[in-house]
Parts: sequence; structure tokens; C-alpha cells
Amino acid sequence: MSTRDTSKSEDPIIESRDQLVAPMQAGEKPKSDWRIGTEHEKLVYKRDDFHAPSHDEPCGIRDLLLALQEFGWKPVEENGHVIAMSGDDGTVSLEPAGQLELSGAPLENLHQTCAETGRHLEQVKAIGDKCGVGFLGLGMWPDKTREELPIMPKGRYDIMLRHMPRVGDLGLDMMLRTCTIQVNLDYSSEIDMAKKFRTSLALQPLATALFANSPFTEGKPNGYLSYRSHIWSDTDPHRTGMLPFVFDEDFGYERYVDYMLDVPMYFVFRDGKYIDAAGHSFRDFLKGELAVLPGEKPREGDWWDHLSTAFPEVRLKSFLEMRGADGGPWSRICALPAFWVGILYDQTALDASWDLVKDWTMEEREELRNAVPKLALDAPIPGGRILRDLAKEVLAISRAGLASRARLNTSGDNETGFLETLDEIVASGKVPAQRLLDRYHGEWGGDIKRIYKYSF
Repeated sequence: MSTRDTSKSEDPIIESRDQLVAPMQAGEKPKSDWRIGTEHEKLVYKRDDFHAPSHDEPCGIRDLLLALQEFGWKPVEENGHVIAMSGDDGTVSLEPAGQLELSGAPLENLHQTCAETGRHLEQVKAIGDKCGVGFLGLGMWPDKTREELPIMPKGRYDIMLRHMPRVGDLGLDMMLRTCTIQVNLDYSSEIDMAKKFRTSLALQPLATALFANSPFTEGKPNGYLSYRSHIWSDTDPHRTGMLPFVFDEDFGYERYVDYMLDVPMYFVFRDGKYIDAAGHSFRDFLKGELAVLPGEKPREGDWWDHLSTAFPEVRLKSFLEMRGADGGPWSRICALPAFWVGILYDQTALDASWDLVKDWTMEEREELRNAVPKLALDAPIPGGRILRDLAKEVLAISRAGLASRARLNTSGDNETGFLETLDEIVASGKVPAQRLLDRYHGEWGGDIKRIYKYSF
């Protein structure tokens, strides 16, 4: 989730609709400038008793962040609290209950992306070894209740925590108990954006299935393979889901702006503080009729903030965010950007991927999205097949797309090797969550604490 440490009060006031479309238009780049931005979250625990550390306790989240100064990172503060660290590899920030996130730098190829991931994990592991802290690569806390988790000192989280129970039953679980891997990718034009959005949105359930890694809640199997994905179905219907309008022929920037104007606000950032505007309308704000700031009109920074508060399966800002995957260990962090780059950054692969799903109805897309959290690769798809069958085809397309890019490392290897962990999942038919369940019912003897041995 976005980290902000300065006021945007100097931004221009929004006077025209063109300023609302501008962030999306500003994302257009020639193919030579397309980059890969990878984000991944991890669960943090104390090794002595497995509790989730608070922000302020010794060797807690604040101390973990500050310890990154040893590796050249610099603190970012909000109201006197360290909430993030910035550096050459992007930003390390905290999520609502202390989940630690790396929002990586925009990089040219997957070799750089995976090296960045490796550096980050080596750094936090080194710090964790000194502090008695460990990290879990999962989609959701396997054993913690909401009440057992700390709350981080970040203004926007206070507002969201108050608002979530008003609009859904599982929003607090989303904030406090889940982790994800995401990748942010570029487009060259409005037409290119629209095709990439449609294709990735239709295939997002496949990514959810391949990375399904959240089968436990409060120490027991929860009946799902990706409970994290299920949580999004009851978080906030105004800002989540499959966005049917993306599949309309006339979809483009303007239509996404209309969608975002219909998404209720969370906050306005002024003078270093978050003002609660939860449930209010950005359309009213544009007219100077926002109740919490009467007479004031939004600035461009307010619109950028608002764009970060919608949570559909794919999100558009000045790039496209792939949002379907559960958190996982090192090898799968590298696999997610490989999967999407192979599909979306090669025109032949993009066309072939869209051809596989373009004839599905919106009802069929919704049915698949709803089936995947429980069934993963066994979910039915149109044509009397299952998602595993489609996975084989899509992985072949992604592999061809990566091979066509011909981005080589110093050993002469291209980027296709990053898909190997996904090839193994599809070949076995077992997603990560199913392997965890096998251990739980087998060698672990129903003891969920054994999962802490399977950290990064």
C-alpha cells in the first residue's frame, strides 16, 4: 500500500477532467522504456513464541526498519513514527499489522528483479538473525486472530480500520492478516493498456490458483486454498472485483476515471495528516462540497491518493498492477513477474493469451474468479475443461514471450527459468496450499506451529 511522507498542498487544483485522465496518459511509454516493478509482503514473527511484533517493542517493526540503515536505506517518518525506508531498491514499508513489504524499483529485466528480491531477503534475514525475528512467505497468517495482531502507527490505516466493518465482513482480515505478491507493468498507449487490462483481468484467477498459499485460519484448515482471495469477495464491493466494464469495446482512460469517481473516498492528506473522508464522494470534492473540507477543491495529489484506494483484481494508475497472487517464498516471488512479463510484454504472447479467453462471458469470468479460492487449478472453465488445462497453455505462451525478449544474464541464460516453479506446480496438479495441507495432515500431525520452519 502506498507510503506518503510529504504534503501535496502545492499541487495544482483540479480544474478539468483532463487532469483526472493525466495520470493514466502519463504512464504511456515506448516499449524500450517498459519496466518491471515487483512488490512482495511477508509476515513477521518473533522466533521465541511466534507472536507478531508491535511497532515499538524491542526488535519490533520500527527497529527492523531502522536496522536497514546498515544497508544504506533511509527512514521515512509520519508524525514522528518510522513507517518506511527508502533506498536504491525502492521502498520497504509496513502494512497495517506489521507485514513488511518491499516495493521494488522499476527494473529492465527479470534477472535484475530477482537479484533485488534476493538482496532484500538477505538483508532482512541478517537483521532478523540478530533480533530473533523470522519471516513467513504465506498469503495469510496461519494461526493469528485479529485481536492478537498489532496495529501500525499510520494515519490512513486508522481511517480504513474504522471504515472496513461498515462495508464488508472480511475487510479487517484483508488489512491485518494477508500478504501478497504484485507486479506493476507498463503500456505504450490507451489501446495497449486496454488490451493488457482485459487479458490480465481475465487471467487473474489463474495467477490466484498458481500462487494459492493461504489454507489456514487460526490454526485450522479453512476450506480454501487461497483464503486471501476469498477475503476480497467480502471486503468492500465498491472498490473490489472483476470490473466488467473493462471488457467493453470502448473501455479506456475515461471509463476508468468514471469508475474511480464512483469509488468512495477514504481520506484527504493535509499538512502531514490524514483527514477522515471515508464514504464521501470525490465528485462532491470536485465541486468544493466535501463535508470534511467545505469549500476546498481537490489537488492533483488528492487524485493520485484516491487512485491508490481501489482494490480490483487489476488496478490502473500510471501503470497496471497485477493483484491476484498470495504471498510466497523467494522462488515464487520471482515467478510472478516472469509469468506476467512473458504474457504482456510480447505482442505475439499478448494476442495469443487474449485469444484463449476473449470469448468467455462475464458470467463465466465471475464464476471462475469465485471458484478459484477453493478449487485452484481444479476450477472448471468454459469448454468442459479445468483451469489446469489452461495453465499449461498460458505458461507455454509466457515462456515463448520471455524467450522472444531475449534478456540474458551474465551466464547467457534468458528469463524463462523463472517459470520453472510454476511448471512444477502445473505438472503435479498441486498448488502450494495443497502441499501445506498435506504436511498439516501428515508429518505435522495437525500442529500448525510446524509451519514456522517453512519460512523464507
